[in-house]
Amino acid sequence: MEATEELALGTKFRARSNGYLVFLVIFMGLVAVMDQYISTVKSTALPYIIEEYGITASQFSWNEAVYLIATFFIFLLNGLNDIIGRRLSILVLALMMGLSSIAIVLFTPTFQSFMIFYTIAMFTTVSNMWTIPISEESPAEKRAKYVSLVYVIGLIPLQALLPPLLLNVLKLDWRWMYGAMFVLMLPLLVMWQHMKETGRYNLIRRQRNEGTLKRHLFGVGVINRRDLRYIAISSSIWLAWLVYSVLYYWAGYYFMTVKGYTLSQWSLVLLGTLLMAMTGGVAAGRIMDRVGRNTALVAGCVILALLTVGIALADGILLPIVTAVSGFFTSFTYTWIVVYVPEVFPTERRGACMGWTTTVARVSYVLGPALAAVLLRVSPTMEWFWVAAGAIILIPIAIILGVKPYETKIKELELIAVER
Repeated sequence: MEATEELALGTKFRARSNGYLVFLVIFMGLVAVMDQYISTVKSTALPYIIEEYGITASQFSWNEAVYLIATFFIFLLNGLNDIIGRRLSILVLALMMGLSSIAIVLFTPTFQSFMIFYTIAMFTTVSNMWTIPISEESPAEKRAKYVSLVYVIGLIPLQALLPPLLLNVLKLDWRWMYGAMFVLMLPLLVMWQHMKETGRYNLIRRQRNEGTLKRHLFGVGVINRRDLRYIAISSSIWLAWLVYSVLYYWAGYYFMTVKGYTLSQWSLVLLGTLLMAMTGGVAAGRIMDRVGRNTALVAGCVILALLTVGIALADGILLPIVTAVSGFFTSFTYTWIVVYVPEVFPTERRGACMGWTTTVARVSYVLGPALAAVLLRVSPTMEWFWVAAGAIILIPIAIILGVKPYETKIKELELIAVER
């Protein structure tokens, strides 16, 4: 047992008031809204991007694979949590998301200029930094519940509601699908002023100032063998889910271009899918606090794989139904990531370990688009596209059953750091 972990294990943190926890859930939830919206609105924006810049779907996907190599440097953003604290890091995150979104509106006359700001926006969405403050402030017995609530707020279906309003009603350019997040950033900056630094980070900062705890940059010199093990486990599961999600976000193209749905019709399907996703996030948080993180993930992945293959086979009214239900389990399985990854690492290097986890996982942002490009050529009508996506989401099951990661259910973060 490490000395710093023993000290942390014996430390009792004063619980935040219920009022502050409610505020933090809402605030982190709205940060998650920006994150989820930016990363998923592409599903609706793709036909407009392809038409605007005169490219093919496959060309967009190959370009995306190249540009998103930049996300390998996400450890620099996540590492800020351990250097300047959780509170200032959230400010940096919100500014980057909002300013890159408005830049897409103002400075993208060419496809390459669009891809530059698109990449910056997508870079911010891969950090999941909003999980750290709520994970550190939540009581152990309700941690999955509170973290999943933040995630569920992030699933508020703006991706389905805003595009028809912005394009059909307000007659704005399609770029405002992204620019809307600049508008959301403004009230978030006001809310940020009421955010407090987490008690656990304040302890770490005090120990560093006293010289009892070593300072570090991005985990160099302090990440140990157990950290590396859980970086490998977490990033592998996250990578598989992200490759799946890259393929899943081609659903808008599938419905509108392959199946002939209008923007309004697709938006209704997306709305149903996102509402089901919200339900899935709530259910996952409660189930994970009862049966465990790993059991819930395995069960969710099995069902999600079957439903994803079902998208290829379904037709008529069954197609939107199967797609909507798949949203429940897409969210259900992702809840493992937002709950488990921040809680399995020690507080003093949580940001750095999450940074390296997300960095490895972001191989998916190159592998996923490249795979999509190949699948779109092999199967232009996308039947095999969905079969491949279903197969990929089975990979987390093999990892869980093969390596049997530590179960963190209802345990204090300090105990997890010692026992894992």
